[in-house]
Amino acid sequence: MNLQQHWMLNPEIDFLNHGSFGATPKVVLETQRHFADALESDPIEFLAPERRLLPKLDAVRNRLAGLVNTPPDSLAFVRNATDGVNAVVRSIVLDPGDEVVITNHGYNACNNAVRFAAERQGATVRVAEVPFPLRDAGEVVEAIERVFSNRTRLLVVDHVTSPTGLVFPIDRIIAACKQRGIRTLVDGAHAPGMMEIDLNELAPDYYTGNHHKWLCAPKTSGFLYVRTEYHDEVRPTVISHGANTVWPGRSKFQSEFDWVGTYDPTPLLAVPAALDFLESLHVGGIIGHMLSNHQLALAARAILLDRLAIEAPSPESMIGSMVTIPLPQHIVDSFAACESLQQWLYKEHKIELPIFRGSRDRWLLRVSLQAYNTIEQIERLVRVMQTIGIHRRSCSA
Repeated sequence: MNLQQHWMLNPEIDFLNHGSFGATPKVVLETQRHFADALESDPIEFLAPERRLLPKLDAVRNRLAGLVNTPPDSLAFVRNATDGVNAVVRSIVLDPGDEVVITNHGYNACNNAVRFAAERQGATVRVAEVPFPLRDAGEVVEAIERVFSNRTRLLVVDHVTSPTGLVFPIDRIIAACKQRGIRTLVDGAHAPGMMEIDLNELAPDYYTGNHHKWLCAPKTSGFLYVRTEYHDEVRPTVISHGANTVWPGRSKFQSEFDWVGTYDPTPLLAVPAALDFLESLHVGGIIGHMLSNHQLALAARAILLDRLAIEAPSPESMIGSMVTIPLPQHIVDSFAACESLQQWLYKEHKIELPIFRGSRDRWLLRVSLQAYNTIEQIERLVRVMQTIGIHRRSCSA
């Protein structure tokens, strides 16, 4: 069953890059437009926190709390996961000589935020070099533990890595941090909607995720979870009325994040519509939807590895809905810079996906599999990639 009809994506393009910014279904956009019309018909009534806005935000918060299994009062809204990471790392007090650990698989924007916050306080950022390819998830834990010291105060780590598409063993990583008294901030940008999340069981100190990626909500919509004991520490990246105004029925933590100046709340308010849509796609609701995407990703990976004669760079257990493979050397040699290969795939063959340089100067290709994708798109990608080895196309192609 081809589900692309539910999205506005250009049917002439094989869009294999959902992991970038996501794509929002038509019915969810219609819901957002309904809220936008209501906002513009009476901006004061709609936006004023003490009137209609806060109850609407609470309804969304309650729905999300059920999805990630955590009390609603520990969830705040942010524009995206990068915003959530910034809020945490710019709120934590570090002493000169303290250390913050990130990984080489971390999202560049979030790693930049960590470095900015650490440098302002005289703290040091250390990078855990997680290999790729790797044999098993234990290599991730080992690489992170190797850089811990008695000065490590915080670990910022991805749940699902952006460049390599790996599902990190986040439960084992959090446990290792707890044993050492190190706080853990999980960048879960890709996780909500890709896999089940149980924050009560994982018990991180902080966890932030996007709604606009795998939950298919509109852009500029995400959440930040903060453990109760840290609510008074974490401030939003925009300080506004909540700094000295606490609205009835909510904490200062929620009051600050709920109002960061005039903003468009319609992407947040459309989140329940996105969840309803995903629930409707497959037997088993959203769990069935996530399983279907996962199975499609595994099938796509098997085809890519087999047809391009590539060894599996990671175990299947570390795959969610994104697949990253190292490009064969003959393909790399055919293009002086693989960014040109990405442009060639898009311009000449209408295939949209990212190609980038990984560790050890290996070039990587990533595909993201959402409900609108089909295995036929992967088959076509393989056929196109196979022609590169035959014709030895140059970068100028």
